[in-house]
Amino acid sequence: MKQLFNLIVLLLTVTLSAQGTKKHSFSVEKDILWASPKGYDLTMDIYTPNIEKPTYPVLIIYHGGGWLINNKSIMDEMSQYIASHSEYVVCNVNYRLLTANNNTTNMNEIIEDALGAVLWTKENISKYKGNPNAIAVTGDSAGGHLAAMVVNAKDNISETGFEAGRLSFTPSYLPPNKTLEELKTSDALAVQAAVLSYPAVDIYAAALGDGVNGFESSSNFFWQMGEAEARGIFGKDINVKDNPNYYKICSPIYTIPKKNDRKLPPQFCHVGSKDQTTTPESIKAYVAKLEENGQSVEYWVYEGRNHAYLDSGSNEFLGNSFEKDAIEPIHKIINFLDKVFYP
Repeated sequence: MKQLFNLIVLLLTVTLSAQGTKKHSFSVEKDILWASPKGYDLTMDIYTPNIEKPTYPVLIIYHGGGWLINNKSIMDEMSQYIASHSEYVVCNVNYRLLTANNNTTNMNEIIEDALGAVLWTKENISKYKGNPNAIAVTGDSAGGHLAAMVVNAKDNISETGFEAGRLSFTPSYLPPNKTLEELKTSDALAVQAAVLSYPAVDIYAAALGDGVNGFESSSNFFWQMGEAEARGIFGKDINVKDNPNYYKICSPIYTIPKKNDRKLPPQFCHVGSKDQTTTPESIKAYVAKLEENGQSVEYWVYEGRNHAYLDSGSNEFLGNSFEKDAIEPIHKIINFLDKVFYP
């Protein structure tokens, strides 16, 4: 009897671990306009699995690129893989970069785009067979920062935004006929899970740097890659030494609530062991902070990998390719989400 029981457990384990490996077709609608903050059009691609199910949980993806380069296309292969190997509707989202609107977009506005994408998705995703009450957010690097801020900052919204030093967020998209107070009361920005892929967790430390070579300086090569002049990420009148609160309120590591104040959704954080951009030490510190505050988190280090291993195509500088490096972590992501949405 014990042998039979062990065999059943083994078969169940194999079945569960194989979930997400079956390939199926999917439908995709590209470049759906979801908001136009300050006249800057933001779009997303929505992927729906072609399986006979009435509705699916939803995964919102924010791309990486140091808030200065890339767009949603860098997540195309990841979106396609998840849509064809699991049972999730995938929303691959564009947000404003710092360089948008003639290099005048500020960091808080990018976070507001991430929050707005959640509100738009919840209001519209049923048209694409998505369940608005089963939402997960994810992103890599800068996108991981945005996913974390969606989780941490969802209650810190108001009409004033960052005006007059009042440090709160006004989502870039608001449902018609709904006030921000109503959105807060109805918990409209709540998500049920988050996957943070080698996320940037400390904007304050990045801007501070060593006192000279911080994120806002020309030594940050992402400014050159974005073909923009280095500047303060909150505008010319705000700097990290005199206004640390601006940078900390936009940093996941300083905005984790205690579980008794607000329970966060389960989270999965992962990073490459050789990542020199968002180091394993920084991600481990964030995980420890989540645990210290009583929040649920899983952590995995991808041995031998550098940064950006989920990106489409290949990166010779980092030594990554999607086909070689992305599949294992994507399956871990799917397995984590399945535990939340298909227990």
